[in-house]
Amino acid sequence: MSQPAANNNETPIEQVLYKKREKIYPREVHGIFAALRLLAMAALLGIYYGLPWINLDGHQAVLFDLPARKFHIFGLTFWPQDFFYLSMLLIIAAISLFMFTTLAGRLWCGYACPQTVWTEIYMWIERKIEGTARQQKKRDQGPHDAAYFGVKATKHGAWLLFSLWTGFTFVGYFTPIKELWGHLLSWNLGPWETFWIFFYGFATYGNAGFMREQVCIYMCPYARFQSAMFDHDTLVISYDEMRGNPRGSRRRGTPSAEVGLGDCIDCGLCVQVCPVGIDIRDGMQYQCIGCAACIDVCDDVMDKMGYPRGLVKYTTEHALQGQPTKVIRPRLLVYIAILTFVTGALVYGLLTRIPLEVDIIRDRNVLYTETDAGLVQNVYNLKLINMYDKKQSYRLSVSGLDGLQVIGQTEGIEIESGAVADLPLRIEIDPVELKSSSSEIRFHIESETTPEIVIDEHARFLGPVAR
Repeated sequence: MSQPAANNNETPIEQVLYKKREKIYPREVHGIFAALRLLAMAALLGIYYGLPWINLDGHQAVLFDLPARKFHIFGLTFWPQDFFYLSMLLIIAAISLFMFTTLAGRLWCGYACPQTVWTEIYMWIERKIEGTARQQKKRDQGPHDAAYFGVKATKHGAWLLFSLWTGFTFVGYFTPIKELWGHLLSWNLGPWETFWIFFYGFATYGNAGFMREQVCIYMCPYARFQSAMFDHDTLVISYDEMRGNPRGSRRRGTPSAEVGLGDCIDCGLCVQVCPVGIDIRDGMQYQCIGCAACIDVCDDVMDKMGYPRGLVKYTTEHALQGQPTKVIRPRLLVYIAILTFVTGALVYGLLTRIPLEVDIIRDRNVLYTETDAGLVQNVYNLKLINMYDKKQSYRLSVSGLDGLQVIGQTEGIEIESGAVADLPLRIEIDPVELKSSSSEIRFHIESETTPEIVIDEHARFLGPVAR
């Protein structure tokens, strides 16, 4: 898009809103951080693809059974009523991300983000089929003959198979994966299962196979607001300008002082290995995902030149300026305090969680009634939700006032897993026992099947005041 000139003597100013993508061919790099990325990728993908095949207590270790409204997570069964725990888990994840970003920059992006992890495996497949970055670039710039299309078709075929397996595994978290596998072998997949396998598979294929760094640069909001969490003590990947400049080539083993140059030999390898195509020597940039590939390749070059490592390294702005770095600082302490509190609350909630929910509803049409025997009666409707993963039998008692009489079923209240039972009750008492027009009573419900399931709920009993 162009901006009109102010007068005929001025040249129009070109403003590019979106730069056309130039394909990046990142070179393969080896080193300690590359090994850490590979280890993280293997661990995370191993968890993703392996977890649905693990069974606990007769069902998958992790299964989000939406039709039954059950969420099985490592032996615990959660229900829609337990959404509060998910909220706390999301808060913990967000605060953890903020804390680690403040402490060490984009660790999440470089080592654990799904976009990074899947891009790494797709690039690995690409290298195995197409060869090195130089071979890939040469092939793309060469003639598009039968050999070219054969190699491309093989690569995309492998990508598609892996993508569809990724989509299949994703659906396996919502439909028991062994059952899903049987449906797949018999070509009997349901319409929604088929849709999500292809949808998630092609989303992975597009994001990790084609878009790659475009997702990080243009689509990810985290890249835009991460700088708000950085300070001068945040550990980030940086180029040491004081040591590296002025740049220039020289013979291997030549001391920098002899040629009047810094330690950077201007080889450009740090740019060639960067998966987003930036030059770390230009300073901190929001496109940087913190993968540390530039550190590995620069350390390798420094070893060959006989120079000390660390021209590109994890460091802080204060350290580069020769000032001390403060690891423990107020912002970090606030994150740690919030994280500790919310995590503690979540653990306490899970440990004290009772898989039974009771709602007590008084009959609001009438405050109370008097029976022919002169007793005061209140009517209640109890809704009992069995949130245990097995059928339960409950018994009920009421206390809080002397002489309470309960009319209705109080024992052998059987409720299937996930079912809701309506239990109408009438409670009567001699008005002589009432000390006020509104008295507190307590409903005690306990399981006859699983004795540790016990819950107490309070309600109000209304009646006339005794004279």
